[in-house]
Amino acid sequence: MLRIQYAYWLIALFLLFTAWRNLREGHGWRSAFWGLLGLLFGGGDYVLAQQAAGHPLPAQGAGLTVIALALLAPRLRRHAQADTGSAEQRMQSAIRLGHRLFMPAVLIPLVTLLVALFGAHLSIAGHAVFAPQQMTLTGLALACVVALCAAAWVTRSPLRDGLAQGRRLLDAIGWAALLPLLLAALGEVFTQSGVGAAISALANAVLPSGNAFACLLVFALGMVLFTVIMGNAFAAFPVMMAGIGLPLLVHQYGAHPAILGSMGMLCGYCGTLLTPMAADYNLVPAALLELRSPYGVIRAQAWSAACIFVVTFLMMWLLVFR
Repeated sequence: MLRIQYAYWLIALFLLFTAWRNLREGHGWRSAFWGLLGLLFGGGDYVLAQQAAGHPLPAQGAGLTVIALALLAPRLRRHAQADTGSAEQRMQSAIRLGHRLFMPAVLIPLVTLLVALFGAHLSIAGHAVFAPQQMTLTGLALACVVALCAAAWVTRSPLRDGLAQGRRLLDAIGWAALLPLLLAALGEVFTQSGVGAAISALANAVLPSGNAFACLLVFALGMVLFTVIMGNAFAAFPVMMAGIGLPLLVHQYGAHPAILGSMGMLCGYCGTLLTPMAADYNLVPAALLELRSPYGVIRAQAWSAACIFVVTFLMMWLLVFR
């Protein structure tokens, strides 16, 4: 049975491989950073099991490891990327491969979708192939492995080249590769610490009574702002819904919750296009394309984000109170 833990172990092995390569090249701080992160990914199940059994020491050790990562992060410098061939060689390779280059990328969402839709019906000798919990994440991990094999087949390159290029990209991004994990945790911290309740009290005190338009505008702009801060609309959504969406727009003004939630998330996605905190969307492409500025992707899509926000807000205003 395929479980999400196997994906974490694969990530741990890749991080330890990256640490080992950096150590061989004399990048001690970088090696320590990726090595500690690999230990966290590989030992997560053990830490949780020990904590459930009443042994807090492993969890405390994991916390100290996170503090160590924070201390090591400022010592990481932008790593000079290894030579991947001249621009002429890369252009010739791209022309030769053509649209086949997109096949591995397309396989990731395709395999993930197939597992999410049909994974529950797959079994071997009466045993389910995928664990029912977190089946979509397991499918995503499997899709990445399939895409790696497909990329090796399309380019007629050994798998180790894919690992080497993945390591090169990870070193180029540096500590920013952890932003999705940190921001997801930050959203939960905000929710548990009562930020939503504080926003609700502030909105009640500042917004004019009975003005649904102003309340909706603050909700939409708040989704953008919190997404810019946290880098993820999924992290901003519970905060804004708990603070303004449910108590004011839904309960007080009668907004349709499904329309408010879906279009509010789209407003948040506009913030994703505008922030370097969304490293996987904005910094990773800049590193892949080897742009001179890491913020080139954000500058290119800023006007698109503004236009999408305006159209989304107007549609939300027309539909949400019907």
